[in-house]
Amino acid sequence: MHKRFVNHCTIYLTLIPDGPILIKSGKEGADPTKPDMEFVETYHAGGRSIYLPGSSLKGAIRAHAERIVRTVGSEERPPENTQRLWANNPLNNDSYLENLKKQNQNNPSIGAKLYKHSSFTDQMFGNTSIASRVTIEDAYPDKSQPIKIEERNGVAIDRVFGSVAVGPFNYQVCTAGEFHTKIHLKNFTLAQLGLIGLVLRDLDDGWFGLGFAKSRGLGTVQVKLNSAVVQYSGCVLSEDKRQIHALGSQKQWNHTFLLGAGEFLEPEEAQLYSFPKPDSQDTPVAAQEMDLGFGVQLTWREGTVHDLFERGVRSWSSLLVGSR
Repeated sequence: MHKRFVNHCTIYLTLIPDGPILIKSGKEGADPTKPDMEFVETYHAGGRSIYLPGSSLKGAIRAHAERIVRTVGSEERPPENTQRLWANNPLNNDSYLENLKKQNQNNPSIGAKLYKHSSFTDQMFGNTSIASRVTIEDAYPDKSQPIKIEERNGVAIDRVFGSVAVGPFNYQVCTAGEFHTKIHLKNFTLAQLGLIGLVLRDLDDGWFGLGFAKSRGLGTVQVKLNSAVVQYSGCVLSEDKRQIHALGSQKQWNHTFLLGAGEFLEPEEAQLYSFPKPDSQDTPVAAQEMDLGFGVQLTWREGTVHDLFERGVRSWSSLLVGSR
């Protein structure tokens, strides 16, 4: 499926520290006047600036997505074709996919087989056999909103004697500012989109945090959903703008439909990948032409992105009911 581009979603969001937050740089500098643990920095907009790495954001989002799916499904590989594998057990060395790859080296459908037999979260975030469908950009600060950096002191307490085991040490935290980033999903199902919505909801509610010392109160953020765009690059609008037509096939949908990847495939191919079909939701958003007059997109403006995730969660809920 990575050879094709049937649907794509970009979510524009802002992360606002709801208290101190620290993404450590991973190494200590030579300057003795700086704190022992510094915020990661990069060059952006003409100077050095702190930022939230996309890799750190993706790691936290994936970890919580796996918590959610483990709550409703097993992390142990079930007997062949009996039920869905939801998430991998990170402590279990599962060689199933490697053996499957060796046994099907000359099979032209090996990619579909590897995808089908990967866990639900691996199908989204990737593993050593399949690529990720989720990309998260680095979050850079908004220059119009001043960033506030503080230094704090800490110690590590010996659990046996109650005395200081390590320290004192000082570390840098960000307590104010706004960081803009984007989440991209390509060739996604609506259930996968719904799971991303649940993770962002829980991040905004403070169920999990980002970066260093989350168990000590650091890392909580507010999530502001700015907008979202869903694009179908291989489709065009009808002349009356009331239908979405897939180029090269007879498929067509109402101009307000949110479409998962399975909708663009023939039944045999969708079954090969285990994509749900049908996989669509009607929305209050009307499709428009993409730039250059080729392709179709639906846009959720600020204040309406919640509606997009609600429809994805409906498909996620239907998937759970159907898997039992």
